[in-house]
Amino acid sequence: MMPAKNGTALSKCFWQSNKCKKQEKRESKLKIISNTTNFQLEQGTAVAIGKFDGVHIGHRRLLEEILKRKEEGLLACVFTFDPPPEVLFGISDGKTLSGLEEKRSLFEKMGVDVLVEFPMTRETAGMAPEAFVTEVLLGRLNMQFIAAGTDLSFGSRGAGNVALLEKMAAQNDFEITIIDKVFLNGAEVSSSYIRGLVKEGKMEAVQECMGIPFFFKGEVVHGNHIGTGIGFPTVNLVPAKDKLLPPNGVYYSRTSVDGMEYASITNIGRKPTVGDQEKMGVETYLYDFNQDIYGKEIEVYLLSFRRPEQKFDSLEQLKEQLRLDVEAGKIQENCGNC
Repeated sequence: MMPAKNGTALSKCFWQSNKCKKQEKRESKLKIISNTTNFQLEQGTAVAIGKFDGVHIGHRRLLEEILKRKEEGLLACVFTFDPPPEVLFGISDGKTLSGLEEKRSLFEKMGVDVLVEFPMTRETAGMAPEAFVTEVLLGRLNMQFIAAGTDLSFGSRGAGNVALLEKMAAQNDFEITIIDKVFLNGAEVSSSYIRGLVKEGKMEAVQECMGIPFFFKGEVVHGNHIGTGIGFPTVNLVPAKDKLLPPNGVYYSRTSVDGMEYASITNIGRKPTVGDQEKMGVETYLYDFNQDIYGKEIEVYLLSFRRPEQKFDSLEQLKEQLRLDVEAGKIQENCGNC
């Protein structure tokens, strides 16, 4: 068993490095190979293979291994499947911790060079494990190194595993590093475990397991402008259909806009007070913020649960509750800076 790095410390460092200053923007170098099995990389690659839902601290140990190989002249390559096998075969409802664009953003920020979103069809799922390694990983990716978790499975009926990779590594002259499971507070850190935490609204625990807070990435869309009318102008995101949502309610949050991060408070739900209950939404009020950002892409990070979503008898009651929520949020924010 590999002990996890302290999740709280990771989270604290994340916010300390980004809070109250403009983030340095890395020029985009992520190459995305999607919707095709016909590709060829000429430069050698260091590969991490998996679903990477949530890109949690266990996944990050795999990614650390391939990123280190960039110093040897290899491309850091993440190989994942679209859709995941369990979705293709109807085993899962497809709800994810991180959507396609969110994962792409995370990989890009970490310095990954190539992301392969390999089409998962019954034909590709039926490949013999040996053929998958020889034809895809070695043949198309020019793989020279692979980092794999102990429970990796691939190929027809999931018959490929770490033992097969180790055997083929010796035969085909590529390196392999096996990464043990990561445990935190006695629990194995896995995407399924974190999904359970999200469903319970335990955002601090989610943050420990993911290394960063649970977040939404999307374009700001117009809402009903009720917030503006009562002195709390908000920004609205529409979550992707496959995005796993925490319980409806109000959360303390932070929001990234144009590389700057702002303290904020976010409602997840259907706005029962104003009668707009058809659509689920992510509605965020940024403290001391007055810019027009409609159409811009932002990221909203959920830090902790404040209260359940409520229906108020009047907009005045809603306004007063929002005032209390924001006041409490600012106090928490200031305490976090102490």
